[in-house]
Amino acid sequence: MEIRKVQVTGGSSFVITLPKEWAESQHIRKNDPLGLIAQPDGTLLVTRDITEGQFQREKRFDVSIHPEPTFLFRMLIGSYIAGYTLITISAKTRLPASVRMVVRDFTQMTIGPEVVEETDTTIILKDLLNPAEMPFENTIKRMFVIVKNMHLDAMTALGTRNHGLADDVIARDNDVDRLHWLIARQTNIVLKNAGLARRMGISTSRVVNTYIISRIIERIGDHAVRLAENIRKIAGSEMESEMLTAVSAASTLALSLFDASIVSFFKGDMRGSHKTIEKVAKLEKLCDEITVRAMQKDPFEAVSFRNMAESIRRTGEYAGDISESVINCLVEEEE
Repeated sequence: MEIRKVQVTGGSSFVITLPKEWAESQHIRKNDPLGLIAQPDGTLLVTRDITEGQFQREKRFDVSIHPEPTFLFRMLIGSYIAGYTLITISAKTRLPASVRMVVRDFTQMTIGPEVVEETDTTIILKDLLNPAEMPFENTIKRMFVIVKNMHLDAMTALGTRNHGLADDVIARDNDVDRLHWLIARQTNIVLKNAGLARRMGISTSRVVNTYIISRIIERIGDHAVRLAENIRKIAGSEMESEMLTAVSAASTLALSLFDASIVSFFKGDMRGSHKTIEKVAKLEKLCDEITVRAMQKDPFEAVSFRNMAESIRRTGEYAGDISESVINCLVEEEE
């Protein structure tokens, strides 16, 4: 760290010199304009970017280096989350059909990237979404609604033995993934561009906390999928009403904890978060009782009911994790 003394000129202006090496590395010349952005923690950001436009980053992929479609898809998702705004996929010869299928799947499973140019040997993708136009809270609300309804519909499928509804729950997991990837992408972009956080009216610490909560909601969605998968396995079996009642009661409690954790997040309710965490133990007891009851059944059904109890338990425990994150964030913001 370089220490520089503040000078006062004209009796009212505070002046500090810039490090010469930094100025030269940024090609700063006399009379060049610089942007000054005050940060929430009291620091001052000095930047050459005075337009406050979206920072453009480009990533290139050569299919001769990444020939496997699955690997290429994962590389594209990684580039998207990392915040690249322009992605070029090229080959020395004609791009194979498998690559074009990967690109199509990628654009359908992400929010923002679109093909802006395509030839026999090159595909160029550009992100058309302005991060500032997608507030983090709106995305969290949408994720919550989708995941909650996935869980509810999975339980409805259990009671009605509806294979189609269970399949639909599993399919909806893609919607949750793409919203989580969007938040992960915005988080990376904001951490690289402090000015964007200021324009969105959110601190970088709140951005990181929102990403953590998004990740937890995505995992709750995964357990809704597991619920649906295990329900499909026993949909043709006779199920005793006592077991269904026990599973339904545990599910209702888990969702109430999930509801309460999200409400506390949006209201900034530290006390409410604490109450949610305290109720998780009750859910764990109910799930243990379901597991014990399941062990008395046919082995095939026993495994499915045990797995369902575990997914319901994890849903409630993840709700507790959300509440813990809310408390941690609010404690920091109180300082």
